[in-house]
Amino acid sequence: MTQAEIPATTLGLLPGDTQAVPVSLVTTGSWAKVEAGLEPTQRSFARAIGFKPKAGGLALLPGPDGSLARVLFGLGDPEAAAHDRLLVGKLPGLLPEGVFRLDDAPEPTEAALAWLMGSYRFGRYRSGGGSQARLVAPAGIDAAEVERIAAAVAMGRDLVNTPANDLGPAEIEAAARTLGARHGASVTVTQGEALATEYPLIHAVGAASPRAPRLIDLTWGPADAPRVTLVGKGVAFDTGGLDIKPSAAMLLMKKDMGGAAAALAAADMVMGARLRLRLRLLITAVENAVSGNAFRPGDVLPSRAGLSVEIGNTDAEGRLILADALALADADSPDLILDFSTLTGAARVALGPDLPAFFTEDDALAEAVAQAGRAAIDPVWRMPLHAPYASLLDSKVADLNNVSGGPFAGAITAALFLRRFAPNTKAHGHFDLYGWNPSTKPGRPEGGEVQTARLTYTLLKTRYGG
Repeated sequence: MTQAEIPATTLGLLPGDTQAVPVSLVTTGSWAKVEAGLEPTQRSFARAIGFKPKAGGLALLPGPDGSLARVLFGLGDPEAAAHDRLLVGKLPGLLPEGVFRLDDAPEPTEAALAWLMGSYRFGRYRSGGGSQARLVAPAGIDAAEVERIAAAVAMGRDLVNTPANDLGPAEIEAAARTLGARHGASVTVTQGEALATEYPLIHAVGAASPRAPRLIDLTWGPADAPRVTLVGKGVAFDTGGLDIKPSAAMLLMKKDMGGAAAALAAADMVMGARLRLRLRLLITAVENAVSGNAFRPGDVLPSRAGLSVEIGNTDAEGRLILADALALADADSPDLILDFSTLTGAARVALGPDLPAFFTEDDALAEAVAQAGRAAIDPVWRMPLHAPYASLLDSKVADLNNVSGGPFAGAITAALFLRRFAPNTKAHGHFDLYGWNPSTKPGRPEGGEVQTARLTYTLLKTRYGG
């Protein structure tokens, strides 16, 4: 499979259409005015069905001939703390086939993006896709920008949703090469003996699989521009290795390459917008399998950074492959490093599936990331890089262990482990994300999700223009 063979799963916006069915987005504050402006029969119909402008409330109002003439959709109270800014993304799953336009959208760009993200369907393995509701681009928005972002999100979601039998390290490489070719980026790949020599941790983690591990290195942009490096964990499937996971814990392990998908989606947005920066994207693509040559608990492995690592648990493989990529990134002295990974269950216990953990020593970067997350409706929560916990990674036989050996602070110790491999880059941020929507929410269908990709694009666009 190549990326080009993955079906397109997000529809674009349509140009102006006077025949489009209007959708009135109604808040608790605007309902009285909207209701007063309805045709008398429509007003009576809305009252008869008990429509209220609560969040997600829906009314399909008929015209004189019985056809659909107008839609009412409740936004609730936009000032409420629990208000979902992607609420319009619920509409594509509620409306019949047809062409619609949004009336009185408080934030038309957000509404259009929410609609497109809510239109996503992963249909590769289903016969027939069915027709969907389409949206006319709201006036005054940058429709091309919205479509680029939605398409990048869909691309990343498709990668996460594709099962591991059809998406291994080679297919992750193919996706990166397709992306690079589309934007005029250069892509190099290291595997085989060169990988074993130059990136021994990546090689060790992937050696047990017949699908060869590799490091994918994409570069784009002028050489004299500010340098930004994105690093993504691409574990195509994670059995846990010899510390094998129970079967229930393996069910979603096709998503263990969610960090790579998020990094690829963010890179797609950056290159599509032609931001003035020198982008480097490093993807560590492996499968953590079980065979006679699998790395073992108690092994001591070398790393690209020169640090020796004792293996306390083979199921903590993500930090190992990221370590070699971070050492490569750090040696290049970029202005910013961001790494993305579905790294720890501890982060999910602390913050749940919807809120990725973010770690950095750079307070200015932390504030910028928080602002970008709010602006992009792609939030994260900063967690502490509590330095004293680094001693939990001490080893009696190596420079450090890959796990702490205890039940506490698992996400923090994982972040501290990674920090050891990029010591010279202060502006280094680590995202520990889930990469999956456990249930459907507006604009976020159940399944793979590229959390932090839109945040990253917003952060870089703010810093470097576009």
